[in-house]
Amino acid sequence: MTSGLPREAAYVVVGGGTAGSVVAARLAEAGHEVLLLEAGPDFGPEGDPAWPADLLDATRLGRSHDWGYDSGETYPWKVGFERARAIGGSSDVNGCTQTWGHRRDYDAWAEAGLAGWAADDLLPLFEEGMRRLRVHRFTADELTPWQHAWYDAAPAVGMPRVETLNDLDEAAGFAPEDMNIQDGVRINAAFGYLDPVRSLPNLTVVGEALVDRVVVAHGRATGVVVHHRGEVVEVRAGTVVLAGGAYNSPTVLLRSGIGPSAQLAPLGIPIVQHLPGVGENLHDQPFLLLSWEGSERMSAEMDAARAAGWAPDEQAMGKAASSVETEAFDLHFLPYSPTHRGDEKRWSIGTSALLPRSRGFVRIRSTDPEAKPIIDHRFLTDPEGVDVAMLIDGAEILRDLAATPALAPLVGREIHPGPDTFTREALATHLYAHPDNYWHPVGTCRMGVDGDPLAVVDARGRVHGVEGLRVADCAIMPRVPRATTAMPAVVVGENIARMLIEDAA
Repeated sequence: MTSGLPREAAYVVVGGGTAGSVVAARLAEAGHEVLLLEAGPDFGPEGDPAWPADLLDATRLGRSHDWGYDSGETYPWKVGFERARAIGGSSDVNGCTQTWGHRRDYDAWAEAGLAGWAADDLLPLFEEGMRRLRVHRFTADELTPWQHAWYDAAPAVGMPRVETLNDLDEAAGFAPEDMNIQDGVRINAAFGYLDPVRSLPNLTVVGEALVDRVVVAHGRATGVVVHHRGEVVEVRAGTVVLAGGAYNSPTVLLRSGIGPSAQLAPLGIPIVQHLPGVGENLHDQPFLLLSWEGSERMSAEMDAARAAGWAPDEQAMGKAASSVETEAFDLHFLPYSPTHRGDEKRWSIGTSALLPRSRGFVRIRSTDPEAKPIIDHRFLTDPEGVDVAMLIDGAEILRDLAATPALAPLVGREIHPGPDTFTREALATHLYAHPDNYWHPVGTCRMGVDGDPLAVVDARGRVHGVEGLRVADCAIMPRVPRATTAMPAVVVGENIARMLIEDAA
């Protein structure tokens, strides 16, 4: 149910985003008393007229309810780190592409001592997440002309046409995408997980409830301090579960006195638990967009497709290995339908380096929970230059593909980054000057075994040194999987919820 703010609950879940919606729903289904606190509005169930149009419309990236995070002074310009501040979180605003990654991503976590995180442990959770979010797999016949052109040409550069990207044992391939879209509507995690349990008396969902910090007494989390409708209220909890994402979960911990002492002391925050890893290990997959001027033929074919029905911007994706990859794949290729920069139309495809080596951080500026944190991904700063090399390899694969007889007449002349970046050296210079992100931040409360000085949580999401406190979102990932992280975020929520229910038995 949705109501006022209770003063206590057995489980308080902080953040009603992708993972938080899963955790709250699963705990409620298991019969536990759950209070879900979302900093943004709760628009209610699917079909409620309160839902903003841009959060429902799967043809665009919603921006009406954003945290407003960006790179600040890190670069000569601001790079936006868009995250949704609303029930459903970033599953309200993303591109709807659902990919899982590769078996080695998760098996490597398990091999590092993180029990319960091997690919075979998670496979049923991926399948359940796909079902809950009503994921639709496009067929080749459904692709728009622009998407079909890249899909048809892909084998020329070693990417076979495959049915899906979500075979955990598969390497290179190009496939129609799996997307959580139904009748043009983005099916977010709140629709998929919270709606079936909203009527349960043991679940309370409260919007516009910004959690300032976790209250800790004698080494145990006892509740949270919440800003709600002009009041500051302490809510007691048996267990607190943070699910604010890679940017917000560490900031709640830091304001709670859990983190690096050297950062907290100057802000006057009493040290509750010295954990040097809080806010560290931030990473996202760097991205490069290539654009062409297109052709009259492609414009005519796309116009006809739009006239005949819905023609989404994203429908197909490729994956391949760069020159540094020996396991499976480490590149994504994502075609976009035409976009406009001023008066100029661009026909685009992007490439992303899926296993970046660069690491950054999230830090707080003050104790004000509304103050924007310092977010520095330190894109492309790995000393060996591997991240840039991966992107250059990806660009060269795409340029080779664009030059094939099948594609060259359709894509036309490259206009970005352009012909003056055709050497590896020139493209490297461009990349260092124009870093970009793939919107998949992870790692800032990472899992690790006992004795790991930078680990924040254990394999069950339990914060080291603080009882009754867990983290359940992409912040706990030690390394980003070779995936778009929406479905892995669902799986993190599913797995931590499963562990919470086991531990309560």
